[in-house]
Amino acid sequence: MTGALSTPTTPADGDFADEWQQWHTIRERDLAAPLGWLSINRLEWLDTQPSRFEGLPGTWWFDGPTAHLRPGDGESFDARDFDLEPTGPGEVVDIDNVHIEVARRGDGYLIRVHNENAPTVRNFRGVPAYDADPAWVVEARFEPYEQPRPVTVGAVAEGLAHVYVSPGDLVFDHDGQQRRLIAFNGKQGGLSVLFTDATSGITTYAANRSLAVEAADEVLRNGGRVVLDFNRATNLPCAFIDFATCPLPPAGNHLDVEVTAGEKTPYERSAQ
Repeated sequence: MTGALSTPTTPADGDFADEWQQWHTIRERDLAAPLGWLSINRLEWLDTQPSRFEGLPGTWWFDGPTAHLRPGDGESFDARDFDLEPTGPGEVVDIDNVHIEVARRGDGYLIRVHNENAPTVRNFRGVPAYDADPAWVVEARFEPYEQPRPVTVGAVAEGLAHVYVSPGDLVFDHDGQQRRLIAFNGKQGGLSVLFTDATSGITTYAANRSLAVEAADEVLRNGGRVVLDFNRATNLPCAFIDFATCPLPPAGNHLDVEVTAGEKTPYERSAQ
């Protein structure tokens, strides 16, 4: 069974709007947290030869799947090695009150510096978004592939590509026309969708938006009904900061309708 994606006209009832507002408030709080995305104010790519970065502790490099950190002259912290997934979460190390996140992207490694007093944190005005509207809660069907498929997508960082594993497609209807979106595995279970739509580059961020989709293990194995709540479509970090390597949506994950739900282009980007 699939649900119809139609132009929203029904105002949100109190409970629905309140629940969305609570979610939105937590979302804004997490963005501006000491180790949230807004606190990142520097990015450096590691080389295969040991290198130091001005103002940062340690000597850094990577070889193959592993990155290395060693103390320099006069530094007393422990040596560290990192063996991370190419598109997985980073790992934060605290050295002399400097918060450095190590992440593996593409064929290499990068480090990002978190500063809770970064201008992007100090000047944060919240995330603009469309009003919550239950008409944008869409019933869909998850159709798993026989075997998960690797999907290569581009990135906002020039020359970088990401490879994700897709377990299947999400299918729903719009005005009698079937729509299909490639889904990825969610970071905390379920599924995740990267997409653009007819609002992209106009009222919403041009490169992408992301939607987390709850799905039980039984649905992930055998397919079945899921719910796409476009009210909770979020901007990726690249919409807020210049030190992100966000993936672009897979080819075909563009909806040629205006999805007037979820987060809009951040205030800071709109002013540029």
